[in-house]
Amino acid sequence: MTISLFDPISLGAIAAPNRIIMAPLTRGRAGPGFVPNELAREYYRQRASAGLIISEATGISQEGLGWPSAPGLWTDAQVEGWKPVTEAVHGAGGRIVAQLWHMGRVVHSVFNDGKPPVSASATQAPGKAHTPAGRFEYEVARPLNLDEIPRVIGDYVKAAENAKRAGFDGVQLHGANGYLIDQFLRDGSNLRDDDYGGSVENRIRLLREVTEALIGVWGKDRVSVRLSPNGETQGVDDSAPEKLFPVAAAALDALGIGFLELREPGPDGTFGKTDVPKQSPAIRQAFKGPLILNSDYDVAQAEAALASGLADAIAFGRPFIGNPDLVERIKHGAEWAADNPQTWYAPGPVGYTDYPALVEA
Repeated sequence: MTISLFDPISLGAIAAPNRIIMAPLTRGRAGPGFVPNELAREYYRQRASAGLIISEATGISQEGLGWPSAPGLWTDAQVEGWKPVTEAVHGAGGRIVAQLWHMGRVVHSVFNDGKPPVSASATQAPGKAHTPAGRFEYEVARPLNLDEIPRVIGDYVKAAENAKRAGFDGVQLHGANGYLIDQFLRDGSNLRDDDYGGSVENRIRLLREVTEALIGVWGKDRVSVRLSPNGETQGVDDSAPEKLFPVAAAALDALGIGFLELREPGPDGTFGKTDVPKQSPAIRQAFKGPLILNSDYDVAQAEAALASGLADAIAFGRPFIGNPDLVERIKHGAEWAADNPQTWYAPGPVGYTDYPALVEA
Protein backbone atom coordinates (compact mmCIF):
# COMPACT_ATOMS: atom_id res chain seq x y z
CA MET A 1 0.00 0.00 0.00
CA THR A 2 1.37 3.39 -1.01
CA ILE A 3 1.73 5.83 1.88
CA SER A 4 0.57 9.40 1.28
CA LEU A 5 1.51 12.64 2.96
CA PHE A 6 -2.15 12.78 3.99
CA ASP A 7 -2.25 9.43 5.76
CA PRO A 8 -2.47 9.67 9.56
CA ILE A 9 0.45 8.50 11.66
CA SER A 10 1.10 7.78 15.33
CA LEU A 11 4.20 9.62 16.47
CA GLY A 12 4.48 7.84 19.77
CA ALA A 13 1.40 8.92 21.73
CA ILE A 14 0.70 11.80 19.35
CA ALA A 15 -1.92 11.03 16.69
CA ALA A 16 -1.04 13.17 13.67
CA PRO A 17 -3.73 13.47 10.97
CA ASN A 18 -1.13 13.88 8.22
CA ARG A 19 2.60 13.41 7.65
CA ILE A 20 3.40 17.05 6.87
CA ILE A 21 5.37 18.14 9.92
CA MET A 22 6.31 21.73 10.71
CA ALA A 23 10.03 21.78 11.42
CA PRO A 24 11.46 23.91 14.24
CA LEU A 25 12.10 27.46 13.02
CA THR A 26 13.82 30.14 15.10
CA ARG A 27 11.97 33.41 14.44
CA GLY A 28 13.23 35.84 17.12
CA ARG A 29 9.90 37.35 18.16
CA ALA A 30 9.85 36.70 21.93
CA GLY A 31 9.50 39.64 24.28
CA PRO A 32 11.63 40.77 27.22
CA GLY A 33 12.74 37.93 29.43
CA PHE A 34 12.55 35.52 26.45
CA VAL A 35 8.76 35.33 26.94
CA PRO A 36 6.53 34.31 24.00
CA ASN A 37 3.89 36.90 23.17
CA GLU A 38 0.60 37.34 21.33
CA LEU A 39 2.39 37.31 17.98
CA ALA A 40 3.61 33.77 18.65
CA ARG A 41 0.08 32.71 19.53
CA GLU A 42 -1.21 33.82 16.14
CA TYR A 43 1.80 32.50 14.21
CA TYR A 44 1.45 28.97 15.53
CA ARG A 45 -2.36 29.01 15.35
CA GLN A 46 -2.16 29.83 11.65
CA ARG A 47 -0.03 26.71 11.08
CA ALA A 48 -2.03 24.26 13.22
CA SER A 49 -3.05 22.15 10.20
CA ALA A 50 0.42 20.57 10.21
CA GLY A 51 0.37 16.96 11.32
CA LEU A 52 2.57 18.14 14.19
CA ILE A 53 4.25 21.44 14.98
CA ILE A 54 7.74 21.23 16.44
CA SER A 55 8.23 24.56 18.16
CA GLU A 56 11.09 26.92 17.50
CA ALA A 57 14.18 26.04 19.53
CA THR A 58 13.45 27.03 23.12
CA GLY A 59 16.10 27.71 25.74
CA ILE A 60 16.34 25.52 28.82
CA SER A 61 18.41 28.03 30.82
CA GLN A 62 20.04 31.42 30.62
CA GLU A 63 23.38 29.63 30.23
CA GLY A 64 22.07 27.78 27.18
CA LEU A 65 20.28 30.54 25.25
CA GLY A 66 22.27 32.90 23.04
CA TRP A 67 19.86 34.12 20.38
CA PRO A 68 18.17 37.54 20.61
CA SER A 69 14.44 37.34 21.32
CA ALA A 70 14.28 33.55 21.24
CA PRO A 71 11.85 32.02 23.77
CA GLY A 72 12.73 30.11 26.91
CA LEU A 73 11.16 27.58 29.25
CA TRP A 74 12.98 28.09 32.52
CA THR A 75 10.88 30.81 34.20
CA ASP A 76 7.27 31.01 35.28
CA ALA A 77 6.75 34.03 33.02
CA GLN A 78 7.91 32.00 30.02
CA VAL A 79 5.52 29.18 30.93
CA GLU A 80 2.66 31.68 31.14
CA GLY A 81 3.69 33.12 27.77
CA TRP A 82 3.55 29.70 26.13
CA LYS A 83 0.14 28.75 27.52
CA PRO A 84 -1.91 30.88 25.09
CA VAL A 85 0.21 29.51 22.22
CA THR A 86 -0.52 25.86 22.98
CA GLU A 87 -4.16 26.67 23.70
CA ALA A 88 -4.49 28.38 20.33
CA VAL A 89 -2.90 25.46 18.48
CA HIS A 90 -5.15 22.97 20.25
CA GLY A 91 -8.18 25.18 19.67
CA ALA A 92 -7.42 25.08 15.94
CA GLY A 93 -7.17 21.28 16.03
CA GLY A 94 -3.38 21.06 16.07
CA ARG A 95 -0.62 19.44 18.09
CA ILE A 96 2.66 21.03 19.23
CA VAL A 97 5.80 19.82 21.01
CA ALA A 98 8.49 22.01 22.54
CA GLN A 99 12.00 21.72 21.17
CA LEU A 100 14.45 22.01 24.09
CA TRP A 101 17.66 23.88 23.30
CA HIS A 102 21.08 24.38 24.91
CA MET A 103 23.35 26.18 22.46
CA GLY A 104 26.62 25.34 24.21
CA ARG A 105 29.63 27.14 22.74
CA VAL A 106 27.56 29.44 20.52
CA VAL A 107 26.17 31.36 23.51
CA HIS A 108 28.13 34.59 23.69
CA SER A 109 29.00 35.87 27.18
CA VAL A 110 26.86 38.96 26.49
CA PHE A 111 23.83 36.74 27.15
CA ASN A 112 25.16 35.27 30.40
CA ASP A 113 26.48 38.09 32.61
CA GLY A 114 29.95 37.89 31.10
CA LYS A 115 30.41 34.19 31.81
CA PRO A 116 32.08 32.15 29.05
CA PRO A 117 30.03 29.61 27.11
CA VAL A 118 30.19 25.93 28.04
CA SER A 119 30.75 22.97 25.77
CA ALA A 120 32.22 19.47 25.63
CA SER A 121 35.71 20.92 25.24
CA ALA A 122 37.62 24.19 25.01
CA THR A 123 36.75 24.90 21.39
CA GLN A 124 35.53 27.98 19.52
CA ALA A 125 32.78 28.22 16.95
CA PRO A 126 33.61 30.02 13.69
CA GLY A 127 31.99 33.29 12.75
CA LYS A 128 30.20 35.86 14.84
CA ALA A 129 27.33 35.77 17.33
CA HIS A 130 24.19 37.86 16.96
CA THR A 131 23.68 39.72 20.24
CA PRO A 132 21.55 42.67 21.38
CA ALA A 133 24.78 44.70 21.47
CA GLY A 134 25.88 43.81 17.94
CA ARG A 135 27.89 41.05 16.34
CA PHE A 136 30.93 39.62 18.12
CA GLU A 137 33.27 36.73 17.44
CA TYR A 138 32.37 33.57 19.30
CA GLU A 139 34.48 32.86 22.36
CA VAL A 140 36.48 29.84 23.46
CA ALA A 141 34.14 27.64 25.48
CA ARG A 142 34.78 26.34 28.95
CA PRO A 143 34.59 22.52 29.13
CA LEU A 144 31.81 21.28 31.38
CA ASN A 145 33.21 19.51 34.42
CA LEU A 146 31.94 16.04 35.18
CA ASP A 147 30.22 17.28 38.32
CA GLU A 148 28.36 19.94 36.30
CA ILE A 149 26.70 17.55 33.89
CA PRO A 150 23.95 16.53 36.36
CA ARG A 151 23.09 20.22 36.70
CA VAL A 152 22.75 20.59 32.91
CA ILE A 153 20.58 17.48 32.77
CA GLY A 154 18.53 19.00 35.57
CA ASP A 155 17.99 22.11 33.45
CA TYR A 156 16.56 19.92 30.69
CA VAL A 157 14.29 18.23 33.22
CA LYS A 158 12.98 21.55 34.56
CA ALA A 159 12.31 22.79 31.02
CA ALA A 160 10.48 19.54 30.24
CA GLU A 161 8.36 19.93 33.36
CA ASN A 162 7.64 23.53 32.36
CA ALA A 163 6.66 22.39 28.87
CA LYS A 164 4.07 20.14 30.49
CA ARG A 165 2.78 23.04 32.59
CA ALA A 166 2.60 25.19 29.45
CA GLY A 167 0.32 22.68 27.71
CA PHE A 168 2.62 21.17 25.08
CA ASP A 169 1.95 17.67 23.76
CA GLY A 170 5.53 16.52 24.29
CA VAL A 171 9.15 17.61 23.92
CA GLN A 172 11.91 17.25 21.37
CA LEU A 173 15.57 17.24 22.37
CA HIS A 174 17.59 19.45 20.05
CA GLY A 175 20.61 17.26 19.36
CA ALA A 176 21.49 18.82 16.00
CA ASN A 177 22.99 21.81 14.19
CA GLY A 178 26.18 22.26 16.21
CA TYR A 179 24.56 22.95 19.60
CA LEU A 180 25.49 21.41 22.95
CA ILE A 181 24.36 17.82 22.41
CA ASP A 182 25.90 17.84 18.92
CA GLN A 183 29.11 19.29 20.36
CA PHE A 184 29.34 16.23 22.61
CA LEU A 185 28.41 13.81 19.82
CA ARG A 186 31.01 14.73 17.21
CA ASP A 187 34.76 14.25 17.51
CA GLY A 188 35.57 17.58 15.90
CA SER A 189 34.25 19.41 18.98
CA ASN A 190 34.47 16.69 21.67
CA LEU A 191 38.12 16.32 22.70
CA ARG A 192 37.39 14.86 26.14
CA ASP A 193 39.21 11.86 27.59
CA ASP A 194 36.68 11.02 30.31
CA ASP A 195 33.39 9.08 30.27
CA TYR A 196 31.86 11.61 27.85
CA GLY A 197 34.64 11.60 25.23
CA GLY A 198 36.72 9.40 23.01
CA SER A 199 34.71 6.36 21.96
CA VAL A 200 31.38 6.58 20.18
CA GLU A 201 29.68 5.04 23.21
CA ASN A 202 31.11 7.78 25.41
CA ARG A 203 30.24 10.61 23.03
CA ILE A 204 26.59 9.56 22.85
CA ARG A 205 26.36 9.32 26.65
CA LEU A 206 24.99 12.84 27.21
CA LEU A 207 22.43 12.37 24.42
CA ARG A 208 21.25 9.16 26.04
CA GLU A 209 21.22 10.52 29.59
CA VAL A 210 19.28 13.65 28.69
CA THR A 211 16.78 11.62 26.67
CA GLU A 212 16.32 9.25 29.61
CA ALA A 213 15.73 12.25 31.88
CA LEU A 214 13.10 13.68 29.52
CA ILE A 215 11.38 10.29 29.40
CA GLY A 216 11.26 10.44 33.19
CA VAL A 217 9.10 13.56 32.88
CA TRP A 218 6.98 12.82 29.81
CA GLY A 219 7.12 9.07 29.17
CA LYS A 220 8.96 7.64 26.19
CA ASP A 221 6.12 8.08 23.72
CA ARG A 222 6.04 11.88 24.08
CA VAL A 223 9.80 12.45 23.73
CA SER A 224 11.58 12.87 20.41
CA VAL A 225 15.05 13.85 19.24
CA ARG A 226 16.47 15.85 16.34
CA LEU A 227 19.89 15.00 14.88
CA SER A 228 21.92 16.38 11.95
CA PRO A 229 24.06 13.39 10.97
CA ASN A 230 25.76 14.55 7.77
CA GLY A 231 28.11 17.42 7.17
CA GLU A 232 29.50 20.30 9.18
CA THR A 233 27.27 22.77 10.98
CA GLN A 234 28.51 25.81 12.92
CA GLY A 235 31.99 24.31 12.86
CA VAL A 236 30.88 21.00 14.40
CA ASP A 237 31.73 17.91 12.37
CA ASP A 238 32.68 14.26 12.77
CA SER A 239 35.39 12.25 11.07
CA ALA A 240 33.19 9.15 10.75
CA PRO A 241 29.46 9.96 10.88
CA GLU A 242 28.68 6.53 9.45
CA LYS A 243 30.06 4.99 12.65
CA LEU A 244 28.63 7.52 15.10
CA PHE A 245 25.04 8.13 14.13
CA PRO A 246 23.73 4.58 13.64
CA VAL A 247 24.96 3.83 17.17
CA ALA A 248 23.25 6.97 18.49
CA ALA A 249 20.05 5.99 16.67
CA ALA A 250 20.19 2.46 18.09
CA ALA A 251 20.50 3.89 21.60
CA LEU A 252 17.44 6.07 21.03
CA ASP A 253 15.58 3.11 19.58
CA ALA A 254 16.33 1.11 22.73
CA LEU A 255 14.79 3.92 24.78
CA GLY A 256 11.61 3.73 22.69
CA ILE A 257 11.24 7.42 21.90
CA GLY A 258 8.18 8.61 20.00
CA PHE A 259 10.06 9.59 16.83
CA LEU A 260 13.44 10.65 15.48
CA GLU A 261 13.84 13.65 13.14
CA LEU A 262 16.89 14.12 10.91
CA ARG A 263 18.07 17.31 9.24
CA GLU A 264 20.04 16.15 6.21
CA PRO A 265 21.13 18.76 3.67
CA GLY A 266 22.56 17.68 0.35
CA PRO A 267 25.06 19.21 -2.10
CA ASP A 268 22.38 21.61 -3.35
CA GLY A 269 20.91 22.41 0.06
CA THR A 270 19.57 25.83 0.98
CA PHE A 271 21.67 25.82 4.13
CA GLY A 272 24.63 23.68 5.11
CA LYS A 273 25.42 22.33 1.66
CA THR A 274 27.49 19.18 1.96
CA ASP A 275 28.76 16.29 -0.08
CA VAL A 276 28.83 14.06 2.99
CA PRO A 277 26.41 11.21 2.27
CA LYS A 278 23.08 11.21 4.07
CA GLN A 279 23.08 8.77 6.96
CA SER A 280 19.33 8.13 6.97
CA PRO A 281 19.53 4.73 5.22
CA ALA A 282 21.80 3.34 7.96
CA ILE A 283 19.85 5.14 10.68
CA ARG A 284 16.65 3.64 9.29
CA GLN A 285 18.09 0.19 9.96
CA ALA A 286 19.07 1.12 13.52
CA PHE A 287 15.94 3.05 14.51
CA LYS A 288 12.64 1.19 14.15
CA GLY A 289 10.28 3.91 15.33
CA PRO A 290 8.82 6.70 13.18
CA LEU A 291 11.57 8.49 11.23
CA ILE A 292 11.01 12.06 10.01
CA LEU A 293 13.32 13.55 7.39
CA ASN A 294 13.95 17.24 6.81
CA SER A 295 15.84 19.57 4.46
CA ASP A 296 14.74 21.04 1.16
CA TYR A 297 12.04 18.52 0.28
CA ASP A 298 9.45 19.31 -2.36
CA VAL A 299 6.23 17.33 -2.64
CA ALA A 300 7.57 14.82 -5.18
CA GLN A 301 10.68 14.14 -3.12
CA ALA A 302 8.63 13.82 0.04
CA GLU A 303 6.25 11.33 -1.53
CA ALA A 304 9.16 9.34 -2.93
CA ALA A 305 10.79 9.13 0.53
CA LEU A 306 7.53 7.83 2.00
CA ALA A 307 6.97 5.38 -0.86
CA SER A 308 10.48 3.95 -0.53
CA GLY A 309 10.03 3.36 3.18
CA LEU A 310 13.00 5.58 4.02
CA ALA A 311 10.79 8.07 5.89
CA ASP A 312 7.49 7.93 7.75
CA ALA A 313 6.86 11.69 7.56
CA ILE A 314 8.57 14.80 6.22
CA ALA A 315 9.32 18.01 8.15
CA PHE A 316 9.07 21.22 6.15
CA GLY A 317 10.77 24.36 7.46
CA ARG A 318 10.99 27.42 5.23
CA PRO A 319 7.82 26.51 3.28
CA PHE A 320 5.84 26.93 6.50
CA ILE A 321 7.16 30.48 6.93
CA GLY A 322 5.52 31.84 3.81
CA ASN A 323 2.66 29.34 3.72
CA PRO A 324 0.67 29.12 6.95
CA ASP A 325 -1.71 26.80 5.08
CA LEU A 326 1.02 24.64 3.53
CA VAL A 327 -1.03 21.49 4.12
CA GLU A 328 -3.92 22.85 2.06
CA ARG A 329 -1.60 24.05 -0.68
CA ILE A 330 -0.03 20.61 -0.98
CA LYS A 331 -3.45 18.95 -0.94
CA HIS A 332 -4.70 21.13 -3.81
CA GLY A 333 -1.44 21.27 -5.77
CA ALA A 334 -1.30 25.03 -5.30
CA GLU A 335 1.81 27.14 -5.69
CA TRP A 336 3.89 27.82 -2.59
CA ALA A 337 4.33 31.48 -1.67
CA ALA A 338 7.91 32.69 -1.26
CA ASP A 339 9.10 33.83 2.16
CA ASN A 340 11.22 36.91 2.78
CA PRO A 341 14.60 36.15 4.42
CA GLN A 342 14.95 39.80 5.44
CA THR A 343 12.08 39.32 7.91
CA TRP A 344 12.95 35.90 9.34
CA TYR A 345 14.25 37.40 12.58
CA ALA A 346 12.86 40.94 12.41
CA PRO A 347 10.56 42.15 15.19
CA GLY A 348 6.85 42.54 14.64
CA PRO A 349 4.23 40.85 12.47
CA VAL A 350 5.79 41.61 9.07
CA GLY A 351 7.06 38.39 7.56
CA TYR A 352 5.67 36.49 10.54
CA THR A 353 1.90 36.53 10.82
CA ASP A 354 1.03 38.51 7.67
CA TYR A 355 1.52 35.82 5.02
CA PRO A 356 -1.94 35.23 3.53
CA ALA A 357 -3.62 31.86 3.32
CA LEU A 358 -4.52 30.48 -0.11
CA VAL A 359 -8.19 31.09 0.63
CA GLU A 360 -8.88 33.54 3.38
CA ALA A 361 -11.48 32.35 5.88
